[in-house]
Amino acid sequence: MLKRWKENPMLKPKIEKVVVNISVGKSGEPVEKASKVLKDLTGQNPCKRKAKQTIRDFGIRKGEPIACIVTLRKQKATDFLKKVLPVVENRISENCFDKYGNFSFGIKEHIEIPGVKYEPEIGIFGMNVCVSLSRPGYRVKKRRREKGKIGSKHMLTLEEAMVFVKDALGVEVI
Repeated sequence: MLKRWKENPMLKPKIEKVVVNISVGKSGEPVEKASKVLKDLTGQNPCKRKAKQTIRDFGIRKGEPIACIVTLRKQKATDFLKKVLPVVENRISENCFDKYGNFSFGIKEHIEIPGVKYEPEIGIFGMNVCVSLSRPGYRVKKRRREKGKIGSKHMLTLEEAMVFVKDALGVEVI
């Protein structure tokens, strides 16, 4: 596959975006602390997400902010992944990949990330990291004007995504 990618650069996958999500489950101060953690880790302002429905047992009301996310693209996404992947020991399970080559993994404690120190007034948060992979030419499907279809031969497969992740990020897929 690596040889094919060198011959035809339109086939080489790339990291389209990385979405980092911290879901707290409560509104108010915990969400503010989580957004501060995300801002410190990524250098971008996080966006708050609201509850879709009311769950009385958990004390959540519809429309109440209970999570925050950040979307990273281009070089910021790659840098963040290289900083975060050592936390999971540069290993990702094969089950973490979907059939289109995207993958996600979780981090239990943000203080495990190198360079992050524990602050007692903030606390410890876990997070989900979702990575979307694509190929050049995928914009045809998403553009506003004259949307087109992507041929089945140009779609990214699970095996190609695993090879790309091993090669580009040095991750072992188990």
